[in-house]
Amino acid sequence: MSAVPAAFALTPGAPGRLRRALARAENALLVAVLAAIVLLPLAEAILRKLLGIGIAGSAALVQHLTLVASMAGAAVAAREDKLLPLFSLSSLLGPPARAAARFASRTFAAAVCALLCAAGIDFVAAERGAGGVIAYGIPVWAAQCVLPAGFLLIALRLAWNAGRSTYARGTAICLAVLPLASAPLWIQHPGWWPAPALALLAACALAGAPVFAVIAGAALFLFAQRGAPIAALSLDHYRLVVNPTLPAIPLFALAGYLFAESAAPRRLIEVFDALFGRLRGGAAIVTVLACTFFTSFTGASGVTILALGGLVMPLLLSSGYASRPALGLVTAAGLPGTLLMPSLPLILYAIVAGVTIRDMFVGGLLPALLMVGIVSAWGVSLRPRRREEPRPFDGAKARAALANAKWELGLPLAPVAALISGLATPVEAAALTALLAFAVTSLLHRDLGIVRDVPRVMTECGLIVGGMLLILGVVLGLTDYLVDAQVPDRLIAWVSDTVGSRVAFLLALNAFLLLAGCVMEIYPAILVLAPLVTQIGAGFGVHPVHLGAIFLANMELGYLTPLVGLNLFFASYRFGKPITEIFRAVLPLFLALGAGVLIVTYVPWLSTALLGFFR
Repeated sequence: MSAVPAAFALTPGAPGRLRRALARAENALLVAVLAAIVLLPLAEAILRKLLGIGIAGSAALVQHLTLVASMAGAAVAAREDKLLPLFSLSSLLGPPARAAARFASRTFAAAVCALLCAAGIDFVAAERGAGGVIAYGIPVWAAQCVLPAGFLLIALRLAWNAGRSTYARGTAICLAVLPLASAPLWIQHPGWWPAPALALLAACALAGAPVFAVIAGAALFLFAQRGAPIAALSLDHYRLVVNPTLPAIPLFALAGYLFAESAAPRRLIEVFDALFGRLRGGAAIVTVLACTFFTSFTGASGVTILALGGLVMPLLLSSGYASRPALGLVTAAGLPGTLLMPSLPLILYAIVAGVTIRDMFVGGLLPALLMVGIVSAWGVSLRPRRREEPRPFDGAKARAALANAKWELGLPLAPVAALISGLATPVEAAALTALLAFAVTSLLHRDLGIVRDVPRVMTECGLIVGGMLLILGVVLGLTDYLVDAQVPDRLIAWVSDTVGSRVAFLLALNAFLLLAGCVMEIYPAILVLAPLVTQIGAGFGVHPVHLGAIFLANMELGYLTPLVGLNLFFASYRFGKPITEIFRAVLPLFLALGAGVLIVTYVPWLSTALLGFFR
């Protein structure tokens, strides 16, 4: 019984001082767990290489710490109301309708979490009888308790965020508990409720319900219809999050966050400007290379616009570029970075699609270079309004810039070298990258204070990663149901009969993914769509790495789709320009990159040629 008051104390409704203290404690727990996930694999690798010994149960400890970090991060995301929505249409509504949509979507998500909490309790009870130890006498079931505890906390926070008044919040909590209290009734009478339940699911999804709640809600409905125990959802969630490769996601994400919050972007721009700025169109090349490199670490080209826009836009304008083409270039320049190591979407796709991280790193290289070439060529082809005498190459300046940014430039090589040489597992390579990013930003350059900044960055990273892994965990449950129901097999058969040829399938896939990229964030799109797309693609004989390059290239192109692409809104916000002006500026690049996507789609050699070379 004592767990319930503690959970309520962690909600935003607790008294201000206590709430802040508990939030700090929760953030500290998340930071400590992430630090342990970094240090344990490295300690294991060093001991194994130097002394031929290891840490007992190191891999299992890291996997279960990832489970703790995922649920703690998701709880922090719920606390901050930053769980990713599937759609964001509520922003188009007026204030009263927006408040109603918020109440409905958050209450629905809280109800789903209450059911997932109950499923987690059933799962832990079943697993406790099986015994099992992680390491050093720690029982497996103790770590699994994180699942129901986390979902309880998330449910309370979602219900609290449903409204602003005490009455609205209390109503949301009561409504969230209602499906759990009435579960015996609707499970025993499955005939009448699916249609209204699915209609409610669709409405709440459009109102802005978090992605995980929409997917988990659909899975719960389907499981109940079959009479299957909902504890299977918790089993799938647990099995996915303790996947041996999965800790690479928070580790690479942490490296990217440390990199993005430091002064590294400015140092990179200085390097590229010293090397290429003197060339005709050099400012465009500098912009593309800097934005691409930055996106490869952050995994988000929209963030690149916000972070680097204020640095590269003046560079382009001072070099004589007109405002419109400069605006289009900045909006699109970071897109190729999604296909470059160690981009988080690349890693996430590899895990979801069952492809090795190394193969996706290698397979994305040539498509990324193609996209870099297209954007750079477009920028160089534009004639600045002012013709200036080309400045001579300054070797001393270039050497100084390279020396100042040598660690940032070499950082992507660390995981690649560790993986290709076989000296480290993917998780150990990711841990090495995160530790090097910390050392470069906090110890060498001292951009980030170890006490002042690093915990904040780690908490923000854990928040995002926790939200993603929450989605990933419930996606597996829904995917397993669809596989058991032979839905992918039937869909493959239908597509084969309808589409007929591989060429037509790839064209249809481009159109579908481009549309998805317009309306969905890349991470939910990977988690929701990739499992299905990979199975259908396999039916047409498409190489999984080639399919991954197609998937990511289309999703990024969707961010530039006229009038609805997310990067257009980022650029409009960053530069204070109307969306129609951004649309006109980016349209030529949208068409040029669209041609690049078609080349990636119909020339599989670009994605697969280097795979054999690096094996």
